[in-house]
Amino acid sequence: MSVGVNALRIRCVAACVHEQVAKWITNVHFDLKYKIIRRFNSMGLNKKSVDDINVAGKKVLVRCDFNVPLKDGKITDENRLVAALPTIKKLIADGGKIILCSHLGKVKTEEDKQTKTLAPVAARLSELLGQEVKFAADLEVVGPNAKAAVEAMKDGEVVLLENTRFRAEETKNGEAFSKDLASLCDVFVNDAFGTAHRAHCSNVGVASLVDTAVVGYLMQKEIDFLGNAVETPDRPFVAILGGAKVADKLNVISNLLEKCDTLIIGGGMAFTFLKAQGKEIGTSLVDDTKLDYCKEMIAKAEKLGKKLLLPVDAVVAGAFPNPIDAEIAVENVSVDAIPADKMGLDIGAETAKMYADAVKAAKTVVWNGPMGVFENPVLAKGTIAVAKSLAETDATTIIGGGDSAAAVNILGYGDKMSHISTGGGASLEFLEGKELPGVAAANDK
Repeated sequence: MSVGVNALRIRCVAACVHEQVAKWITNVHFDLKYKIIRRFNSMGLNKKSVDDINVAGKKVLVRCDFNVPLKDGKITDENRLVAALPTIKKLIADGGKIILCSHLGKVKTEEDKQTKTLAPVAARLSELLGQEVKFAADLEVVGPNAKAAVEAMKDGEVVLLENTRFRAEETKNGEAFSKDLASLCDVFVNDAFGTAHRAHCSNVGVASLVDTAVVGYLMQKEIDFLGNAVETPDRPFVAILGGAKVADKLNVISNLLEKCDTLIIGGGMAFTFLKAQGKEIGTSLVDDTKLDYCKEMIAKAEKLGKKLLLPVDAVVAGAFPNPIDAEIAVENVSVDAIPADKMGLDIGAETAKMYADAVKAAKTVVWNGPMGVFENPVLAKGTIAVAKSLAETDATTIIGGGDSAAAVNILGYGDKMSHISTGGGASLEFLEGKELPGVAAANDK
């Protein structure tokens, strides 16, 4: 009898222990599951999306990025239109009345209003969606045509407004235009990450005047990838910065040194770092006002125990190619032996291998800026080597928009990347750790 009682007690104790362990495991899982959400809350990035709202029967203004290249009135690259389709189709399927808006280029003259109309976008969107996208041709954007078109809309229909920059106050976040846009809708959706670092009427002004302001699928993807890379990356985390000028990436360099394990520097900006190390760089691009800053960043990397990789060799030429894709005579030299009459225009072969090896060991890679003058075939080898290494790794690979996005697409590696940002300036400011007005304006979850 006592044995049975003891056995029962043992089973009860075991059950209690099992329950406590189960609770502990559940709590650990919960903690891991919401780790990113808590981080995003602290950054102000946990935003409501189109999946969190009901738009049936409602007028929905969607800020898209239809800033596409045009030649003779024809769209020459429709990637941005295609990228916007998932959000638009979701809202159509949910029974909303979809009012699209976007800017297209810079509008400075009356002639620009003839050449930078969104009419070609409406025509192509109609084909891509398989239904009419009615174009509201108003020079004042929210004019009689737009108002009439919106008033006549049925659920699931789509209207596209004219180029938002036809209104001069758009980029100044003017109150009047913001109110005009808000007057058209019940709900606002921002799906244009490319302008998220700017406070304009069509992304911030209108959002402040409606009760429901959320992000679309494109914007959500940017927040997820870039936010995760900066705040909760799988390690080792390698950041690659290129491009011409150190000044363009001052705060990015400093912020990423605190976040990443290895920071790789390439492009024209590398030569300012090399000169800061006391090297002779010939006639290479240099910013003498930033030499002390580069020295500070080299010291910061050492203090934080981070790897800061700089070129060990470079491809040099007598002058910058003119035109940019012209044939050019080059040589590969050590960064300790750059001739006084030559300029560095790409990273060298040894550097390209060193950078590729660093990428191979990474779990997360963020890349912003080419390694050289990639528009020239002779000077594109460094950029190609880095792009190839990203394409071949199993790491999460994020391309920070701008020239690096153009480079991976031109070189045919675009579909091998985990994420290519749609905003060059916006992604840079995101990587700096700045709050983006276009993101901040959306409702929090």
